[in-house]
Amino acid sequence: MSRFVRRTTGAVVLAVAATAVAACASNTSASAPSAGGAGGEPSYGGTLTFLESQVPTCFYAGGSGFYPVATILNQVADKLTYQDPETREISPWLATDWTVNDDATEYTFTLREDVTFSDGSPLDAETVALNFDHLGLGDDELGLAAQEFISNYVGSEAVDENTVTFTFSEPSPGFLQATSVVGAAIVSKETAQLPYEQQCQLENLVGTGPFTVGDIVPEQQYALEVRDDYDWAPQESEHQGRAYVDAIQIVVTPESNVRTGALTSGQAHAIRDVAVYDVPSLESSGDEVHFAPTNGVNPQFALRWDNPLLADVNVRRALLKATDTEAIVKSIYQDRFTPATSVLSEGATGYVDLSDRLAYDPETAQQLLDDAGWVPGDDGIREKDGERLALTTWTSAVFPLNQELDELVADQWAEVGVELNIDTPDAATSTAGQHDPDQLPVAITHVGRVDPDVLKSNFHSASARNALVSDDDELDALLDEISALPTDDERYAKAAQTQEYLIDNAYTIPLYELPQTYATSAATHGLTWEPVGRVRLYDTWLTQ
Repeated sequence: MSRFVRRTTGAVVLAVAATAVAACASNTSASAPSAGGAGGEPSYGGTLTFLESQVPTCFYAGGSGFYPVATILNQVADKLTYQDPETREISPWLATDWTVNDDATEYTFTLREDVTFSDGSPLDAETVALNFDHLGLGDDELGLAAQEFISNYVGSEAVDENTVTFTFSEPSPGFLQATSVVGAAIVSKETAQLPYEQQCQLENLVGTGPFTVGDIVPEQQYALEVRDDYDWAPQESEHQGRAYVDAIQIVVTPESNVRTGALTSGQAHAIRDVAVYDVPSLESSGDEVHFAPTNGVNPQFALRWDNPLLADVNVRRALLKATDTEAIVKSIYQDRFTPATSVLSEGATGYVDLSDRLAYDPETAQQLLDDAGWVPGDDGIREKDGERLALTTWTSAVFPLNQELDELVADQWAEVGVELNIDTPDAATSTAGQHDPDQLPVAITHVGRVDPDVLKSNFHSASARNALVSDDDELDALLDEISALPTDDERYAKAAQTQEYLIDNAYTIPLYELPQTYATSAATHGLTWEPVGRVRLYDTWLTQ
């Protein structure tokens, strides 16, 4: 049973966090990818201290793509299936097997019979059906929205206690992979029946995972405790049974230098969000840095053509040609990241190399702006009909060194006569204006998922994640086909066509391939992650 600790004053919270880090300093996985180097045979025991850079928000499983939330949710709740982060193969987890009809409109899963939630209730077909009905259809009464990673969902049927069938209005070939993502984590019936606001609270989260929720200092510190009776790891996992560590202490530590210092001094075992400029010092201290790919739609500048300044495709194409991603990666990310070569990352299924269309070409950019009627003003910024070609973007803490990136792009665009203003709005302004192309004509966005359905999640006009905030019937039709074509070959071909369409219309400027960056001490072994870089700590163990 979880224990909720009331919010304390800032000074006390900081003292609690510091004490937690220091207390675990003397304590320090076995499926690919692994971290930590040679450490002998895995051993049991110890408390793992993990420093997280951002504050976790809502813990509703369906909307849990935010990495700080997934850092916790992945340890507490399991999925029906497991996707290997290297091979992309889907294998059994809470489900032992499944069948799919010929046109991928019906999926039937058989569940394990030995699984229990941390409150002692059994995993059964009714609970699984309820979870997916909320994900696929939403629930207005509970305030739950349907999730974009499930397409064409009609409903479910609990055939018997351990068999559940899902049906779809059209082929839904991405559904099997969707059952492996963090948003498809299965929660208990009691949790699933709670309103959204209550499901957001971590103390109400009951899953089948290898850890349970312990003491919580909201927005500061989260304790997870091992389940001794856990014995249903993914079938593919060499490690079966309980997790290796006894407990995990997750401490929110926003300052990069504090996280790095805690790791190098032995006060922490693992950290997320390593600044690229800290990599050399960490490696020289004997710590190990890991770049876990977040495969999916690359970090991008979405160019919102509903803004009058971006309505002309030649203006958008000019901005694409004026953006030097190789210079961005070299100067901002010290060549440790990779320039984007398409809308999708290279590790995402359906990726196609469009690097020739993304090549930096400032001369062509200037010609395109000339052709569009934009003339340089006295300060070099172009004007047309008395209006300056001045755009705005907002920085985001989700993306590493985003302020520095924005500033470099602003310099690059200024060379061709375009002004890019950089704002950092407060939370309320950001929420209100995120989907307003007049306030935010240039938006940096990213979605991690290795299935080509991720394109629909990010660009479809009906998606809550729609980065473009605009309607394009031809684009929507392409995206609908990706999620409904029954074979992989057809879907990948349509995904390639969609990526070409997005670039040819300059709806997006792909920037770089985003990894999640972790670092582990020499005493920490077996860190693993999902195909999109969200950490799993089931296999992690400490040298005692």
